Amino acid sequence: MLQATPLTDGWILRHPEGAAAALPAAVPGCVHTDLLAAGVIPDPFLGRAETEVAWVGRRDWTYETDLDAASAHEQSDLVFDGLDTVAEILLDGRVLGRVRNMHRSYRFDVTGLSGRLAVRFASAYAEAEAMRGRLGERPAAYAEPYQYLRKMACSFGWDWGPTLVTAGIWRPVRLEHWSTARIARVRPVVRVEQGTGQVELAVDVERTRVEAPLTIEATVAGVRARAEIDGTEGTVRLTVPDVRLWWPRGYGEQPLYDVELRLLHGDAALDAWRRRIGFRTVGLDRSADEHGTGFTLVVNGERLFARGVNWIPDDVFPSRVTRERYRTRLRQAAGAGVDLVRVWGGGIYESEDFYDACDELGLLVWQDFPFACAAYPEEQPLRGEVEAEARENVVRLMPHPSLVLWNGNNENLWGFRDWGWEPRLAGDSWGEGYYLGVLPRVVAELDPTRPYTAGSPWSGTWDRHPNDPAHGTHHSWEVWNRRDYADYRLSVPRFVAEFGWQAPPAYATLRRALPGEKLAPDSPGMLHHQKADDGNGKLRRGLERHFALAEQGAENGSARDFDRWHYLTQVNQARAVAAGIEHWRSRWPVCAGTVVWQLNDCWPVTSWAAIDGDGREKPLYHELRRLYADRLLTLGERERGLELAVVNQAARAWTGTARLRRMSVEGTVLGETRVDFGAGRRAVARLGVPKELEPVGPKEFLVADADGSRAVHFPAPDREVPYPRPEFDVALVPGGVLVTARTLVRDLLLQADRLHPDARADRGLVTLLPGEEVTIGVSGWETPDAAAARSALYCMEPSR
Repeated sequence: MLQATPLTDGWILRHPEGAAAALPAAVPGCVHTDLLAAGVIPDPFLGRAETEVAWVGRRDWTYETDLDAASAHEQSDLVFDGLDTVAEILLDGRVLGRVRNMHRSYRFDVTGLSGRLAVRFASAYAEAEAMRGRLGERPAAYAEPYQYLRKMACSFGWDWGPTLVTAGIWRPVRLEHWSTARIARVRPVVRVEQGTGQVELAVDVERTRVEAPLTIEATVAGVRARAEIDGTEGTVRLTVPDVRLWWPRGYGEQPLYDVELRLLHGDAALDAWRRRIGFRTVGLDRSADEHGTGFTLVVNGERLFARGVNWIPDDVFPSRVTRERYRTRLRQAAGAGVDLVRVWGGGIYESEDFYDACDELGLLVWQDFPFACAAYPEEQPLRGEVEAEARENVVRLMPHPSLVLWNGNNENLWGFRDWGWEPRLAGDSWGEGYYLGVLPRVVAELDPTRPYTAGSPWSGTWDRHPNDPAHGTHHSWEVWNRRDYADYRLSVPRFVAEFGWQAPPAYATLRRALPGEKLAPDSPGMLHHQKADDGNGKLRRGLERHFALAEQGAENGSARDFDRWHYLTQVNQARAVAAGIEHWRSRWPVCAGTVVWQLNDCWPVTSWAAIDGDGREKPLYHELRRLYADRLLTLGERERGLELAVVNQAARAWTGTARLRRMSVEGTVLGETRVDFGAGRRAVARLGVPKELEPVGPKEFLVADADGSRAVHFPAPDREVPYPRPEFDVALVPGGVLVTARTLVRDLLLQADRLHPDARADRGLVTLLPGEEVTIGVSGWETPDAAAARSALYCMEPSR
């Protein structure tokens, strides 16, 4: 039987700077984490230390350990699951091989060998710049040369990430000893029809003895089948009756089936392959209709409005992301009502731990191939590397039922058309051959059960603009970059794959990341941890459209002014995303999905994330729980007046009576009625609001309530609303804080991390009418105190 031995101990890192000739190295890991553990560099996440460690990415590095491949087996292989990125592998000075792709695994024959193993990493900068010199300049959204090698692009920095160009053995390494034959690859094709599952396992083997007869035997759900290996290939097929379907969360359960495949020589087992699969069908409806061209995911025949988030690497040093950290973050996503996670193209193909968690949680995965925001050369050796990595990762990820869509790239088709690339390229290659040629061919050949789309955004053809909202996927970035979030309501894209609004991280995250700094929006550390072009300017302009900053927390340097700015930016982020999702969900089935930019961060930073770099949930996260719930009420202005949309994504119809109240900010009910409604399963009902209930002027607003759901509509921006001075009582109750309003209290927020860095609140922004109360659950708070709780509560205040 194949024997695998991890190679995790005894590694050292040859360090070219300073007195120490070598440092202890963790494998898996990277140079930065080893230097950090040894105290050679400061933590680049703190203050402005990122700039102090920029030299690391410009150096060559060597990992070393002793290797003894002696074994009674016929062959021994040295297997690297991931090397970042350009490296030469040597044993006692003899070259075993050279590699140049972070997204691939590598195998070297070391049968009977022993000696000093060295993995010499060249600077990724040096390799990328050399390739640029060979192939010529290619345009990109950023100045760094990330498009010239197959490496995680965002390690070169992004508009939310630091520039920390890594190197290292970033995924596990092991010795594999085997005899006669081993399983080289298993390509599982899983289908289901009328309750019967079909599993086809196409197997490639590697042999030491060509003449040895080989058999493969597979089992799933008590069904067993065998087949012979013809040379180095074989296929075994299993029919599984009465399978239970795997569903996205909110649509059903997620049953998973264990599959085991064994490679046999006679009765002797030589090798085994084990995975979990799920039975489900997936399709993408791109039919043309009177609104344009659709983009609707269909799972098990059920058409979905995708409630999505974009995922970036959860750490700029991805070797630090553990199985439990993946699960924590993805549980947070599921807890917010998310049912789709898009793995963005400037990152990586994530580890099995990520996709395992998505399988179990019912989170659909949209997987980008790793291309983002740049023109990518198609010449060799890059073209060969792209096809090799695609072939490996498509097959690696095929067992996962959560994976439902392959996407060719992020924004590159759009960039070619709109960002001035075409004239600059002057006919040079830029990636089109990947997105419209290599990648769809690989997916069609290897993974025929899943749809492929050439890019995001993409309208389906060069006859239309790539980012045409009426066709296919759309990225909405005019809002945030140039326009107010109210403009989300001006269009109904078929599928919104990116949109978002920035806010700073939680207060405790800022305090940890910027120790000793007097916090201000423009303080040195705050500016360093704001990577977006004119990010603070866009935050400020976004606030000015809605709030009277001079009276509600001007930036004059006091702690209170920073606190108000911090609170208001959090409110604005939540309101911006709400404006988009409420509008687009109310337009189902024309709009078939929203994918918020972004779920998570890779370090402490002001960004579009709902969960900050320390894992703390921003108010946006809690707002997503409301916005992505099965049932949602929303009020919006339409051509014929104010409209109440009853959005029902549940499996059963939603019928009931909505209570509508026109109110004054002083708390007086100016008008009231009840409206019966009925929204079918997975459907939306839209009801006109009676004219006499539409609020008039800044002193009035409208409240709609039904079955515990609420929508609030203020017709004027906050800067014009004469809010009363908020009055409320605060009391401690078991497990949390009880707040009772004596006036209108708009957008009340308990910032639990101000009570203790480990404290968490179970809800975000809430608006209370006079006499209403809310219990805010708090965990991780060591010494509950009502006065402290009051000091951590924020809400809208009157102009002063």
